[in-house]
Amino acid sequence: MKIIQKKPGEAALRKGRHSNIGQIYLVTTATYQRHSYFLNFYAARTLVQCLRSADEQGKSETIAFVVMPDHFHWLFRLVGQSSLSQVVGATKGVSSNRLSVLFGGRSIWQRGFHDHAVRHEENLKNIARYVVYNPVRAGLVARPHDYPHWDASWL
Repeated sequence: MKIIQKKPGEAALRKGRHSNIGQIYLVTTATYQRHSYFLNFYAARTLVQCLRSADEQGKSETIAFVVMPDHFHWLFRLVGQSSLSQVVGATKGVSSNRLSVLFGGRSIWQRGFHDHAVRHEENLKNIARYVVYNPVRAGLVARPHDYPHWDASWL
């Protein structure tokens, strides 16, 4: 029997994760070894298509997202019958498959993701602004509108 050891913190990342249809989640996931794959315009737009595809398939309702050079933030309502892990896993899997040729078959994503279930008392517009202002805080652009890889329902 082969014993698979988890990386430190991996089990804690999933501990307490609940997947509730109708719940709004803020999900963040990083590229493998924080490589800046999404400095490549085509790669970033491919990931954007994958995020939008989850909406088109009735798995999510995106409120806001931003694709950063080495990670993305995605604020969405979970809809349909898929779990949070299934939606995020499918999005990462499809994007990885589509980008495999571009990056020579290298791993695109770190395992797992961080999620935050948005509580009713939290201001959703402020969370969306936090998401789309990531490129400004990172010093990539002066204004969110100068960055091409984001979208938000209200902004």
